[in-house]
Amino acid sequence: MFEFKKTSRLHKQRTLIRAWVAGILGVGLLALLGARLWYLQVDRYEGLAARADRNRIAVVPIAPRRGEITDRNGVVLARNYRDYTLSVVPAQIEGTVDELLDSLGEIVYLSERDRRRFKQALVQNNRYSDILLRNSINEVEASWFASHAFKFPGVSLQARWVREYPQGESAAHVIGYVGRISEADEQRLDESGELGNYRGTLNIGKKGIEKSWERELHGRTGLEEVEVTASGRPVRVLNRVDPVPGQNLQLSIDIGLQREAEKLFEGRRGALVAIEPKTGEVLAFVSAPSFDPNLFVDGIDVESWRKLNESPDHPLINRPLFGTYPIGSTYKPFVALAALALNKRGANDRISDPGYYEFGGQRFRNAGNAAYGPTNMHRALVVSSDTYFYSLGPEIGVDALHDFSKQFGFGQITGIDLDGERRGILPSREWKRQAYKKPADQRWYAGETISVAVGQGYNSFTLLQLAQATSTLANDGLYIKPHLVRQTIDTETGESSLAVSEPSYQIPIDPAHIKVVKDALADVIKSGTARRAFAGAKYQAAGKTGTAQVFSLRGTKYRASAIDERLRDHALFMTYAPANDPEIAIALIVENAGWGATQAAPIARRLYDYWLEERKKS
Repeated sequence: MFEFKKTSRLHKQRTLIRAWVAGILGVGLLALLGARLWYLQVDRYEGLAARADRNRIAVVPIAPRRGEITDRNGVVLARNYRDYTLSVVPAQIEGTVDELLDSLGEIVYLSERDRRRFKQALVQNNRYSDILLRNSINEVEASWFASHAFKFPGVSLQARWVREYPQGESAAHVIGYVGRISEADEQRLDESGELGNYRGTLNIGKKGIEKSWERELHGRTGLEEVEVTASGRPVRVLNRVDPVPGQNLQLSIDIGLQREAEKLFEGRRGALVAIEPKTGEVLAFVSAPSFDPNLFVDGIDVESWRKLNESPDHPLINRPLFGTYPIGSTYKPFVALAALALNKRGANDRISDPGYYEFGGQRFRNAGNAAYGPTNMHRALVVSSDTYFYSLGPEIGVDALHDFSKQFGFGQITGIDLDGERRGILPSREWKRQAYKKPADQRWYAGETISVAVGQGYNSFTLLQLAQATSTLANDGLYIKPHLVRQTIDTETGESSLAVSEPSYQIPIDPAHIKVVKDALADVIKSGTARRAFAGAKYQAAGKTGTAQVFSLRGTKYRASAIDERLRDHALFMTYAPANDPEIAIALIVENAGWGATQAAPIARRLYDYWLEERKKS
């Protein structure tokens, strides 16, 4: 009995101890849980709440609609439309790429070109990049894929804005094109602090106005904050910031005049720029041959790129902006102005023109060996006497001619709103010292000025510079920067602002001197080298023909049939009309075509007929 009581008491003590231990342990655990709860809910609340939101909320960028581009009359040159694309993240797909393409091809049509381009992109991008597989998917195909999307992890259907150029090849070098954003583009955007504004955007301006006005055209990216499940499925939109569409651009180009000029260059190589002298607005900008910018929007295929890149006619080169040429006799009006302005020769001073100018024992001959006898400045411009201007070269001097011609834009960056403009060469003694390394080559010889005075020698200008100089001359020396964008238009408010509104400067030149040259240029059309091209015109134009030598014949007679076609002379023409109140100034070159009077001047005549007569009747 005693043993039983003792055992019972011990059992109760042990139970009590166990209860205390369990209670203490429970309280300890509750304390730990409470401390942890306080740590998570109070001490770490802000950081963990933000992290939870990031896990719960996906921020989806919304690409803005790119601004449209129109001509001066509202004709659309670049616009947008909506379509769908299929994109693939290689790291997320199941199975091989070929298996994916075969399975997906049973639901959505995939061409061999789509497959080939996708596989090429796989090599160029990392496994976590979103790579385009197929574009231009219509709504029926989009809905069909959406119903089977669960079978294709890593493949996504996306709506997007697509750029389109409805005019095709017309004005392609002006408008340019957009293309996929490259690593170089991303680096440049990152350096300029604009990369964040391109999240969700696939394309960026690559050439032309699309590139030089990229910031205005692109707009501002919007975003959606979307609540998602743990698997990434969207539940609801928590917040939305709408994208701001890009500004619309109205160009100064008249697409009717542009098309007329392009027709006249069909089958030829060359360039043409037409400017409105009173405003500096570019009315036509032709680079022939051209290309279709639509080919580049989603990445040009290999065959099309090969044809464009390997063509001997170089259709991708922007000739008015990048090509540099000797401009021949079209330079003479500016040499004449320099002689008058620098008091080197009076307008009525006559020189003997026996058909050549002799200097240093060498004879520099007139074109066609023509001899004009006693010749003053007016007659020299009308008949295009080389001898008269040969003799002016040493009198003016290369440095003085350089400083005077510079004011008209020769050898200078005009500042037109396109990327890639070349400066060309306006020679001087200093230029030659900088251009050549050997001291013997750095010396300027007096005989070199003779060739420079007739637009040959070291002279090498862009057609844009010649057009700008012609426009400035037509505008009596008032220089207005040439520009292609007439105005920008805010797509939300409709407010517009002019791109260029003020002249840059006035060239200090006597109006009487300008009148001497202008009167001669008008007579070039009436009775001079361009009279046949303008016979019967109902308006009075002014201009100067030019023929620029490409290949030196070293004294032998020029015969076009005996020379390779691409070594033949260039045909040039600089002109404005009407002569008494210019509305349009044109400079053009037809490469390797021969005489400016027969090959270039008729093109300007046809464009004047359109601009001054036909357009105003319609």
